[in-house]
Amino acid sequence: MSTAPDTGPATARPTGRPLVRPTARFMCSHPSHVIAQGFGSGLSPVMPGTAGTLFGWLVYALCTARWPAVFTPQVWALLIGAGFVLGIWSCARTGRDLGVEDHGSMVWDEIIAIWLVLVFLMPADFTTQCWAFFWFRVFDMLKPQPIRYFDQHVKGGFGVMWDDIVAAFYTLLLFAAWRAW
Repeated sequence: MSTAPDTGPATARPTGRPLVRPTARFMCSHPSHVIAQGFGSGLSPVMPGTAGTLFGWLVYALCTARWPAVFTPQVWALLIGAGFVLGIWSCARTGRDLGVEDHGSMVWDEIIAIWLVLVFLMPADFTTQCWAFFWFRVFDMLKPQPIRYFDQHVKGGFGVMWDDIVAAFYTLLLFAAWRAW
Protein backbone atom coordinates (compact mmCIF):
# COMPACT_ATOMS: atom_id res chain seq x y z
CA MET A 1 0.00 0.00 0.00
CA SER A 2 1.21 3.46 -0.85
CA THR A 3 1.44 5.99 1.94
CA ALA A 4 1.71 8.96 -0.42
CA PRO A 5 -0.61 11.87 0.41
CA ASP A 6 -4.04 11.52 -1.06
CA THR A 7 -4.69 13.79 -4.00
CA GLY A 8 -8.26 12.64 -4.46
CA PRO A 9 -11.42 14.00 -2.86
CA ALA A 10 -11.95 13.25 0.78
CA THR A 11 -14.13 14.46 3.59
CA ALA A 12 -11.89 15.72 6.38
CA ARG A 13 -12.37 13.11 9.05
CA PRO A 14 -8.85 11.90 9.80
CA THR A 15 -8.47 8.53 11.43
CA GLY A 16 -4.97 9.21 12.75
CA ARG A 17 -3.39 6.92 10.15
CA PRO A 18 -1.31 8.09 7.18
CA LEU A 19 -3.35 8.96 4.12
CA VAL A 20 -3.33 6.30 1.42
CA ARG A 21 -4.06 6.98 -2.21
CA PRO A 22 -7.08 5.03 -3.47
CA THR A 23 -5.91 2.95 -6.42
CA ALA A 24 -7.09 -0.24 -8.10
CA ARG A 25 -4.34 -2.09 -6.24
CA PHE A 26 -5.56 -0.71 -2.91
CA MET A 27 -9.16 -1.55 -3.81
CA CYS A 28 -8.29 -5.15 -4.65
CA SER A 29 -6.29 -5.62 -1.44
CA HIS A 30 -9.39 -6.36 0.68
CA PRO A 31 -13.05 -7.27 -0.05
CA SER A 32 -14.26 -4.33 2.06
CA HIS A 33 -12.41 -1.93 -0.24
CA VAL A 34 -14.04 -3.43 -3.36
CA ILE A 35 -17.47 -2.95 -1.80
CA ALA A 36 -16.87 0.50 -0.29
CA GLN A 37 -15.34 1.78 -3.51
CA GLY A 38 -18.30 0.58 -5.55
CA PHE A 39 -16.47 -2.11 -7.51
CA GLY A 40 -14.16 0.57 -8.90
CA SER A 41 -16.71 3.28 -9.63
CA GLY A 42 -15.40 5.28 -6.66
CA LEU A 43 -11.95 5.42 -8.24
CA SER A 44 -13.23 7.87 -10.85
CA PRO A 45 -10.88 10.88 -10.89
CA VAL A 46 -13.85 13.18 -11.50
CA MET A 47 -16.86 13.29 -9.15
CA PRO A 48 -16.57 9.77 -7.69
CA GLY A 49 -19.85 10.14 -5.77
CA THR A 50 -21.67 10.84 -9.02
CA ALA A 51 -19.85 7.93 -10.70
CA GLY A 52 -20.90 5.65 -7.85
CA THR A 53 -24.50 6.83 -8.07
CA LEU A 54 -24.48 6.21 -11.84
CA PHE A 55 -23.06 2.73 -11.23
CA GLY A 56 -25.81 2.02 -8.68
CA TRP A 57 -28.46 3.26 -11.11
CA LEU A 58 -27.01 1.10 -13.90
CA VAL A 59 -27.01 -2.02 -11.68
CA TYR A 60 -30.59 -1.31 -10.63
CA ALA A 61 -31.75 -0.72 -14.22
CA LEU A 62 -30.02 -3.82 -15.59
CA CYS A 63 -31.23 -6.14 -12.83
CA THR A 64 -34.78 -4.82 -12.92
CA ALA A 65 -35.01 -4.96 -16.73
CA ARG A 66 -33.26 -8.32 -17.15
CA TRP A 67 -34.83 -10.21 -14.24
CA PRO A 68 -38.03 -8.39 -13.24
CA ALA A 69 -39.54 -11.50 -11.63
CA VAL A 70 -36.48 -11.85 -9.39
CA PHE A 71 -35.75 -8.19 -8.57
CA THR A 72 -39.07 -7.29 -7.01
CA PRO A 73 -39.45 -4.43 -4.52
CA GLN A 74 -39.26 -6.98 -1.69
CA VAL A 75 -35.97 -8.39 -2.97
CA TRP A 76 -34.60 -4.87 -3.41
CA ALA A 77 -35.63 -4.07 0.17
CA LEU A 78 -33.63 -7.08 1.40
CA LEU A 79 -30.64 -6.10 -0.76
CA ILE A 80 -30.78 -2.52 0.50
CA GLY A 81 -31.03 -3.60 4.15
CA ALA A 82 -28.20 -6.10 3.81
CA GLY A 83 -26.22 -3.60 1.74
CA PHE A 84 -26.61 -0.96 4.42
CA VAL A 85 -25.24 -3.29 7.11
CA LEU A 86 -22.45 -4.47 4.79
CA GLY A 87 -21.68 -0.83 4.02
CA ILE A 88 -21.22 0.03 7.70
CA TRP A 89 -18.49 -2.60 7.93
CA SER A 90 -16.85 -2.02 4.55
CA CYS A 91 -16.81 1.79 4.81
CA ALA A 92 -15.45 1.70 8.37
CA ARG A 93 -12.66 -0.67 7.34
CA THR A 94 -11.85 1.15 4.10
CA GLY A 95 -11.91 4.57 5.77
CA ARG A 96 -9.52 3.31 8.44
CA ASP A 97 -7.21 1.81 5.80
CA LEU A 98 -7.28 5.00 3.68
CA GLY A 99 -6.64 7.21 6.70
CA VAL A 100 -9.83 9.25 6.13
CA GLU A 101 -13.06 8.15 7.74
CA ASP A 102 -15.34 9.29 4.88
CA HIS A 103 -13.08 9.29 1.85
CA GLY A 104 -14.58 10.48 -1.43
CA SER A 105 -13.68 7.22 -3.18
CA MET A 106 -16.07 5.32 -0.91
CA VAL A 107 -19.34 5.28 -2.86
CA TRP A 108 -21.21 2.27 -1.50
CA ASP A 109 -23.38 4.72 0.44
CA GLU A 110 -24.47 6.40 -2.81
CA ILE A 111 -25.21 3.03 -4.42
CA ILE A 112 -27.45 1.86 -1.57
CA ALA A 113 -29.18 5.26 -1.37
CA ILE A 114 -29.99 5.47 -5.10
CA TRP A 115 -31.38 1.93 -4.95
CA LEU A 116 -33.63 3.05 -2.10
CA VAL A 117 -34.87 6.03 -4.11
CA LEU A 118 -35.50 3.99 -7.27
CA VAL A 119 -37.31 1.20 -5.42
CA PHE A 120 -39.72 3.65 -3.81
CA LEU A 121 -40.39 5.22 -7.21
CA MET A 122 -40.88 1.79 -8.85
CA PRO A 123 -42.14 1.58 -11.53
CA ALA A 124 -40.56 4.73 -12.90
CA ASP A 125 -39.87 5.70 -16.48
CA PHE A 126 -36.43 6.84 -17.62
CA THR A 127 -37.24 10.54 -17.22
CA THR A 128 -38.39 10.05 -13.63
CA GLN A 129 -35.24 8.05 -12.89
CA CYS A 130 -33.12 10.87 -14.35
CA TRP A 131 -34.83 13.38 -12.07
CA ALA A 132 -34.38 11.02 -9.12
CA PHE A 133 -30.67 10.78 -9.90
CA PHE A 134 -30.40 14.56 -10.26
CA TRP A 135 -32.20 15.43 -7.02
CA PHE A 136 -30.41 12.76 -5.00
CA ARG A 137 -27.06 14.16 -6.17
CA VAL A 138 -28.18 17.71 -5.32
CA PHE A 139 -29.14 16.72 -1.77
CA ASP A 140 -26.04 14.57 -1.33
CA MET A 141 -23.67 17.32 -2.50
CA LEU A 142 -25.33 20.35 -0.88
CA LYS A 143 -26.09 18.50 2.36
CA PRO A 144 -28.96 20.64 3.71
CA GLN A 145 -29.74 20.14 7.41
CA PRO A 146 -29.97 17.60 8.96
CA ILE A 147 -27.84 15.80 6.33
CA ARG A 148 -24.93 18.15 7.14
CA TYR A 149 -25.33 17.50 10.85
CA PHE A 150 -25.17 13.71 10.36
CA ASP A 151 -22.23 14.06 7.95
CA GLN A 152 -20.28 16.09 10.50
CA HIS A 153 -21.28 14.43 13.77
CA VAL A 154 -22.11 10.76 13.18
CA LYS A 155 -18.85 8.86 12.89
CA GLY A 156 -17.69 5.54 11.52
CA GLY A 157 -19.24 3.37 8.87
CA PHE A 158 -22.74 4.13 10.12
CA GLY A 159 -22.15 7.85 9.64
CA VAL A 160 -20.83 7.30 6.12
CA MET A 161 -23.96 5.35 5.21
CA TRP A 162 -26.56 7.36 7.15
CA ASP A 163 -26.19 10.82 5.59
CA ASP A 164 -26.87 9.34 2.14
CA ILE A 165 -29.98 7.59 3.42
CA VAL A 166 -31.21 10.97 4.65
CA ALA A 167 -30.42 12.47 1.21
CA ALA A 168 -32.48 9.64 -0.32
CA PHE A 169 -35.32 10.49 2.07
CA TYR A 170 -35.18 14.15 0.97
CA THR A 171 -35.34 13.02 -2.66
CA LEU A 172 -38.36 10.84 -1.97
CA LEU A 173 -40.01 13.63 0.02
CA LEU A 174 -39.58 15.95 -2.96
CA PHE A 175 -41.18 13.37 -5.29
CA ALA A 176 -44.06 12.83 -2.86
CA ALA A 177 -44.70 16.58 -2.73
CA TRP A 178 -44.49 16.82 -6.51
CA ARG A 179 -46.92 13.94 -7.00
CA ALA A 180 -49.34 15.35 -4.40
CA TRP A 181 -49.31 18.74 -6.10
